[in-house]
Amino acid sequence: METIADLDWLLTALVFAPLAGALVMALFPQDEEELHKRLALLTSLVTLGLGVFLFVEFDYDNAGRLQQFVDWDWIEVIGAGYTMGVDGMSLPLIGLTVLVMPLVFIYSWDHIPKPGNAKAFLMLMLILETGMIGTFVAQDLILFFVFFEVVLLPMFFMIAVWGGEDRRYASLKFFLYTLFGSALMLLSFLALFFLTTDPATGEHTFNMLVLSESAGDGIVRSTQLIIFGGMFIGFGVKVPMFPFHTWLPDAHTQAPTQGSVILAAVLLKLGTYGFIRIAIPMLPEAAEAWAPWIGLFAVIGIIYGALGCLAQTDMKRLIAFSSVAHMGFVMLGIATLTDFGINAAIFGMVAHGLITGMLFFIAGSVKERYHTLEIDRLGGMLVQAPKLGWILGFCAMASLGLPGLAGFWGEFPAILSAYNPAAGIPEETFRGYMVVAAIGTVLAAGYLLWLLQRTAMGEPSEEFANDPEITDVSTIEWIAWTPFLFLIVLFGVAPGLIFEVTDPAVVESLNNCIQVGCEVAGG
Repeated sequence: METIADLDWLLTALVFAPLAGALVMALFPQDEEELHKRLALLTSLVTLGLGVFLFVEFDYDNAGRLQQFVDWDWIEVIGAGYTMGVDGMSLPLIGLTVLVMPLVFIYSWDHIPKPGNAKAFLMLMLILETGMIGTFVAQDLILFFVFFEVVLLPMFFMIAVWGGEDRRYASLKFFLYTLFGSALMLLSFLALFFLTTDPATGEHTFNMLVLSESAGDGIVRSTQLIIFGGMFIGFGVKVPMFPFHTWLPDAHTQAPTQGSVILAAVLLKLGTYGFIRIAIPMLPEAAEAWAPWIGLFAVIGIIYGALGCLAQTDMKRLIAFSSVAHMGFVMLGIATLTDFGINAAIFGMVAHGLITGMLFFIAGSVKERYHTLEIDRLGGMLVQAPKLGWILGFCAMASLGLPGLAGFWGEFPAILSAYNPAAGIPEETFRGYMVVAAIGTVLAAGYLLWLLQRTAMGEPSEEFANDPEITDVSTIEWIAWTPFLFLIVLFGVAPGLIFEVTDPAVVESLNNCIQVGCEVAGG
């Protein structure tokens, strides 16, 4: 893959600006809460500014090529390099990250969860931001792994310290599941390192560009299948896709609102991004063999997640199960191994991040007002807090895939791509998956409309009918939420804003598949 070396400082500054802000915050005492809020917000805005500069400097005519490329020596003894770059596949996810984080900090201005300690809470979120951006720009497997793991501890502590009643169980489950998946992923990386050499130097390498261009050359099929299996579990746990999903409902339910928003908006995308950036380009032959199984687990996740939603009594847990279903659509698009399907998957990642992140914001505000998320106890929100109720209704419609909103383009193209998967993948099987996924959209409409009816419509219950704490959307909430709502509409009516950026990079990535007979379909 050709690269464009331009502003070699930009990606480093973008990745490490949040970490630098966290280090500055560490110099000030804990009791200066207002100062820490200002520093955290300022840091995230500086990072957003660097992200905007990246978007301005990006050459959209060459979106399929890595840009702002950096390739410095790092750990020479093991062949790991400080290699970074950004193309059309990573750019939308970087944009999502640098936008979401300032909005989360704005929301946190008067929503620091118990037991308090704004300094530690906000510092952990800044460290999370460094890990997330770093994962999307890394072009070396070891560097990717380091950033991929950086996000683990901050989220663990956010759930374990600031979470709900069962926070210890949820945080430990999240940590162990992710760590287990990461161990298998690292073993797969090491196998690629020892079984592949750089044609230019004849040495083993972790360089992702070299490994993608070699596309598994010299690795026998049976070994490729095993290596891909390790990545499948490692990335699948992070997505999470069925049957590795069980940590997610507990983590979302117990996490503070900010943790749930970051988890839904960005962290889950690290797994799906790993599939399209690493697993498929580097092992296309194994990807073709695994594709029917990935598709099967994806559609099981769609139906299972939807049925799980229908069984929930807790609003936040219902939204968590909806993530399992929606990420199933993303994985179905990836499983087709077509440019059409993977473009749909990337759009689905962004749409899910905006919509489900917004739903978790709403759930947090409902919990703050009603002190419960039990659906049976809620009701009449459109009477007591009409703006909050209408926003919930808007996000529910977006989540169920209403045309004109971003959720539609996250689901419909993924389903459509299953009709014509890549050559070598059984068409009949994937067309069956398409039918199952379509049924999943009907179930999604059912559980989301059921949620809306039970929480927003009707009259307020006697328990909360005259509660003065139930107020409508505050100014801080409007500031934090408006960009989410605007982008859900914008991407719904102009999906080309994302598709036109991602398509050249997806096609370039899938060119490796052509070399091994995995024909790119769609367009």
